[in-house]
Amino acid sequence: MVKNYASTFLHSWIIVALFGFVAIGQGQEPRIFTISDFDLKGPVKSCLVSTKYGKEAYDFDKQGKLTKSVTRYNESDYDVTYYKYKGGELAEKRFENYRNNVFERSTSYANFYEVDTVPERRVTEKIISYDKEFLDRYEYIYNADTILTKIIRTNNDGNDETLIDYSEYRGEQTQIHELNGSVIKSIRKSVKVGKNKQKQRVILTKKFLEGEPQSALEEVFDEQGKLLSETHFVNDPNKNQFAPKEVITYEYDSKGMLLKSITKRGKSVAVKEYIYQFDNGEEGNWIKEIITPENSYTTRKIKYYEDEVTEKKEE
Repeated sequence: MVKNYASTFLHSWIIVALFGFVAIGQGQEPRIFTISDFDLKGPVKSCLVSTKYGKEAYDFDKQGKLTKSVTRYNESDYDVTYYKYKGGELAEKRFENYRNNVFERSTSYANFYEVDTVPERRVTEKIISYDKEFLDRYEYIYNADTILTKIIRTNNDGNDETLIDYSEYRGEQTQIHELNGSVIKSIRKSVKVGKNKQKQRVILTKKFLEGEPQSALEEVFDEQGKLLSETHFVNDPNKNQFAPKEVITYEYDSKGMLLKSITKRGKSVAVKEYIYQFDNGEEGNWIKEIITPENSYTTRKIKYYEDEVTEKKEE
């Protein structure tokens, strides 16, 4: 999925993905973030993102993996997350909380990962506070095709088990997520042909509460993985079906840069257009994004591994 993360600064998805805040009983499958997840390319060493909401800083190793992220709300309040790897796997993630420039041990924690591949892949995640207090333990269990099928959460309150069932019918793939026997989410993936006669991938995600449908999101992607549209649905209890609440469509240029988004809510329509400045012409990374008509902007300061940049210039 291609999204402009800088323009959705501090979006809830990024917070969940980077820091691991999840709903009770649900685990966040361990994931390695790279420069491509932040709309970056080339031998990027660090990226500082600035908006009116605050600043976000990212550090990467020479392989492009994220090693550190800093969310700065103001000069004295910020959060830092460190990522460590071993054998190509995520081995450790530490979240540190600072307020008034003082480290808050009671709200900081560390995630430790152990990977076992016999007989099938199993990842164990232990979450420990900086006060050495056990918080949570997750087991991610995969099948022979390394597809996640079960998540077991253990803490002082007991155990929670999430089962993920996969099925396929007439070209549609469906995942059903059950927490302790109750459906909490379903994901249906299918392919359709768009107006331009190009294939499009459709992902429909439904969320449930106590087994009852609550909301749904339909995302449509092109063959390059760019998000073309997203439709947000809410459940209409009177009609016992989902009704569209908001539809957002996206337009891109020939290089895949987001040019325009159109948001429709009922009879209201909001259009945003995106303008970019680059650090090396249109072949480089963008360093300023301007959104009109609100004229808000996001800037990025990007540093590169100099030896990598020099080698490319010599070539």
